Amino acid sequence: MKIYFAGPLFSVAELNFNNALVNKLELLGYDVFLPQRDGIEFKKVPFDEMTATQRNMIIFSIDREQVLRCDIFLFVLDGRVPDEGACFELGMAYTQKYLSESSKQILGLHTDIRASFLESKLNAMIEVPFDEIFSSENDLIQFLSR
Repeated sequence: MKIYFAGPLFSVAELNFNNALVNKLELLGYDVFLPQRDGIEFKKVPFDEMTATQRNMIIFSIDREQVLRCDIFLFVLDGRVPDEGACFELGMAYTQKYLSESSKQILGLHTDIRASFLESKLNAMIEVPFDEIFSSENDLIQFLSR
């Protein structure tokens, strides 16, 4: 089964967390697309010679195709607010699932204790599309081990 791994990937801590969690998922036998690893790398040929607009077009195209091809869309929701790019990807995954009535699973991992909204950690437009949101990495791993 293919997992698309969405979430923040801009700090060293985020990159390290993502890599560690993906390693665990791959040990379970999942094929994981991790954009920071499997997408484009800015400092490598031919991407290093492209304009920002050209790179953005490629990033969008690659990530869109991977979101649409995955069996499981996994979104790490941690941070003061969820990553805006991953929120857009969530919208794509949910729309595909809703319109095609597919069996794609939309899962969240939200270990951050900060709340953005009264009586809720997440905006309703982000929270509702999920099939399941886990508050610990262990709970997510247990669920995916089944």
